[in-house]
Amino acid sequence: MIYKLIQALDKMIGFDQADAHCDIPCGIYDPSTAQIAALTVVRMMDLMAELEAKGGNKDVSYQNSMARYVAVKEEHAELAKQEIRVIWGDYIKAQHLEKHAGLHDLVHKIMQLGSKSRQTADRETGVQFVAAINQFAEIFWDTKGIATKRAKAPYAPALEMVYPNL
Repeated sequence: MIYKLIQALDKMIGFDQADAHCDIPCGIYDPSTAQIAALTVVRMMDLMAELEAKGGNKDVSYQNSMARYVAVKEEHAELAKQEIRVIWGDYIKAQHLEKHAGLHDLVHKIMQLGSKSRQTADRETGVQFVAAINQFAEIFWDTKGIATKRAKAPYAPALEMVYPNL
């Protein structure tokens, strides 16, 4: 009913319509959020392994910490996947795919590694997730004509990351 009322008013008044072609304003795409989220996945896996290695009784404190690590790991794996999906779907154009022919396969690999990182506590999968997102970041920055550099993250798990060389 309200829709019909608004539609009738629109016919009489002629409201201005807004059109958009993407989810976010152009030029604000950046893979760094995905990279940090993927690092967080590995960090949570490390904390889970440390907690498990301590052994001892599996008291409420243990259960609380483990539940929190798992929840954060899952949240950040999904966040990383979402950030890559948005860049891939909204920013990547035909000319980028021509120059970087394996980009579709790389994005698929990222999605698969993100899902596996959510399903398991396998650190190697998490490290591969970070590496694949780093590869995506290199391609992304190349599409903007910006060189990249590699350096270890200044926080745990201190994995190598790709940064724009500004």
